[in-house]
Amino acid sequence: MIDDLLSIEDLDAGMITRILDTAEGLKDIAVRPIKKVPVLRGRTVCNLFYEDSTRTRISFEVAEKRLSADVINFSAKGSSVSKGESLKDTALTLQAMGVDAIVIRHSSSGAPRRLTEWVDAKVLNAGDGWHQHPTQALLDLFTIRERMGRLEGLNVAICGDVVHSRVARSLVQGLRIMGAEVTLVGPPTLMPAQVDSWDVAVSHDLDGMLADLDVCYLLRVQNERMAEQFFPSVREYARIWGMDIDRLEVMPEHAIVMHPGPMNRGVEISADVADAEQAVIVDQVTNGVAVRMACLYLMLGGEDTTGPETPSGGSKGGGARVAPLGKHGGEQAGADSEVTPA
Repeated sequence: MIDDLLSIEDLDAGMITRILDTAEGLKDIAVRPIKKVPVLRGRTVCNLFYEDSTRTRISFEVAEKRLSADVINFSAKGSSVSKGESLKDTALTLQAMGVDAIVIRHSSSGAPRRLTEWVDAKVLNAGDGWHQHPTQALLDLFTIRERMGRLEGLNVAICGDVVHSRVARSLVQGLRIMGAEVTLVGPPTLMPAQVDSWDVAVSHDLDGMLADLDVCYLLRVQNERMAEQFFPSVREYARIWGMDIDRLEVMPEHAIVMHPGPMNRGVEISADVADAEQAVIVDQVTNGVAVRMACLYLMLGGEDTTGPETPSGGSKGGGARVAPLGKHGGEQAGADSEVTPA
């Protein structure tokens, strides 16, 4: 089903639904006494991270190990990158070692796509510059669907530092593909120059729309990406665009608050809101493992050829045959061509 996962734009509504449905079955593995299935046994996945990361990197590693893959963790710090080795040479080294998939995070937009030109391994984008973060968008869609029961027709506000956010770009695309209505909220200085082409509404008044929201998605102010001052002060930003308990009480009872992490408590979100029942931030982390398992499974593990069964083991149509997919979607032959997930 999936060759390389580089951008949400590469997916349609059916493919997104397939990933979310697969993740729903895989999520049950986390509550088992033995939290593993053997669908990626014998496969090697390299986590190639050129930027600092906690949640994304650990989430991918947990997902890979729960699928029984062999995992290689690469960090630019302490590697030959510090000696001047290029991304291409690093990629060719990994190719020579026979890795099956590369999960890459890079500060340069487009780096994952260039990587696909140099390696035969599957490539999964874990965040590239200001461009894309597809698995974050997918786990957010999963969390919203899990809480709301649907995605189509929901009213979603994405508030904060949109211009520097790869999460915002991916999530907007995913929500629009699935039929949700999206409004970007924040100071004009933190809106992209070409926001008119994003197929979303734009507002600078968070208070005026809280009562009609189903989801309020808060973005971190990314000071590390700012070369100039985009708003007068942190205190003013928190007062005008931050989510505090008073604003939370204006939102409908069913509405939820989301944040991709890491949070700046007291800036875009107050401490009491972060710990409130309507905040699903911890759920996002939990669901991130299941969604990344689903992506890896559909990229490397194969397709269910007998009916709507998930690799969690619950069959609706008989036993599972999982046929691994080749680089271009073809079925691979050999000893690993058929795996029955536990």
